[in-house]
Amino acid sequence: MNQFLIVGLGNIGAEYHHTRHNIGFDVVSAFVLKHGGLFQTGRLAEVAEVKWKGRQFTCIKPTTYMNLSGKAFKYWLDKEKITLDATLTIVDDLALPLSRLRLRGSGSDAGHNGLRDIQLTLGTDQYPKLRFGIGNDFPRGRQVEFVLGRWDSVEIPIVEQKIAKCVEAIEQFATVGLEKTMNLLNNLAFK
Repeated sequence: MNQFLIVGLGNIGAEYHHTRHNIGFDVVSAFVLKHGGLFQTGRLAEVAEVKWKGRQFTCIKPTTYMNLSGKAFKYWLDKEKITLDATLTIVDDLALPLSRLRLRGSGSDAGHNGLRDIQLTLGTDQYPKLRFGIGNDFPRGRQVEFVLGRWDSVEIPIVEQKIAKCVEAIEQFATVGLEKTMNLLNNLAFK
């Protein structure tokens, strides 16, 4: 398996730039930057091609808005003829504390609209997801403002550590596989 589809979920537009909900975009951007790639406007997504250690990565940031992420995912999956097990979707997760990341080979959308649309479009939840914990430290009824808000200054050092670890996790996923990467990542706690 030498070809991978890396999907960062988020929303396009300056008002969403570097918000909690756009962490998928930020992780994929960091991976592409580290490996000297450049994003270009493609069909349904900003797209970058990265080659590293004999592997080819098609990295996308869907331009369909979060709730229609499945359309871009499926288009690039089919276009590049990549198998579902060679995809990695990076997404924010309210159910995980800020200190955690979680990688799984399958699993429900857990109420995340971007994952829900991908699952509906593909007809399965059997594809790898890297969940970036954003915590749930918000007053009742304020979930939308929290998710679409920017990181607090005290959170930024942890977020930066986790982005760097996610970039490594993408590399590990492509080199040592899902199971070993899960073992390396899922028990880490960031402070």
